[in-house]
Amino acid sequence: MKTFIIIGALNALIAVALGAFGAHGLEGKLSEKYLDIWNKATTYQMYHALGIVMIGILMGTTKLNLNTAGWLMTAGIIFFSGSLYVLAVTQIKVLGAITPIGGMLFIAGWALMILAAWKA
Repeated sequence: MKTFIIIGALNALIAVALGAFGAHGLEGKLSEKYLDIWNKATTYQMYHALGIVMIGILMGTTKLNLNTAGWLMTAGIIFFSGSLYVLAVTQIKVLGAITPIGGMLFIAGWALMILAAWKA
């Protein structure tokens, strides 16, 4: 439980920092299209950082087994947001092919949360 609270909080911190960097450090350096991609990466990173914190809290207060869900969301951040950050600054379009893997990891993590709650 503690691990996921730390991972989630760390990812929230990173999302805020990268959001600020995108707004102030990348303005005028990236086109609007690539700034939008950067912003999508920070938004999804924050959503899932909060989801990971929620997993940590639920694991500490209930008997739900959400370990796999937490790791899937963590991997989803790396694949989804990570690929979008790199795509935004390098504009190497083939990196966009990695992003859906992260999206599927996000979906699987949320689905496992639903399944764990359903079984409880």
